[in-house]
Amino acid sequence: MESITTAKQFYDVISETSRSIVKFQAGWCPDCRVMDMFIEPITEKYDEYDWYDVDRDVLPEIAEKYDVMGIPSLLIFENGEKKAHLHSANAKSPEQVTSFLEEVSI
Repeated sequence: MESITTAKQFYDVISETSRSIVKFQAGWCPDCRVMDMFIEPITEKYDEYDWYDVDRDVLPEIAEKYDVMGIPSLLIFENGEKKAHLHSANAKSPEQVTSFLEEVSI
């Protein structure tokens, strides 16, 4: 998963025509570390998405703009538009993440 470290890089990524998933997290977040332990097989299964990682403390203005109130959160973007958002309360297990991705893939 490629890390996004600047606002320009973020907007460049989400404006591409491909579908992107951006995982918002922070180094101090225990739930984010748990997600890190199970996310790789999910990224491989759902490889129709380009996967990226944003530290919400590095880009707080981006997190605020896209209503990332809790972490970890997964946001799906296509053509610069946010299409779906898996909030932190529902992103604590592989089953929750997979279920979300199945629903938005329909």
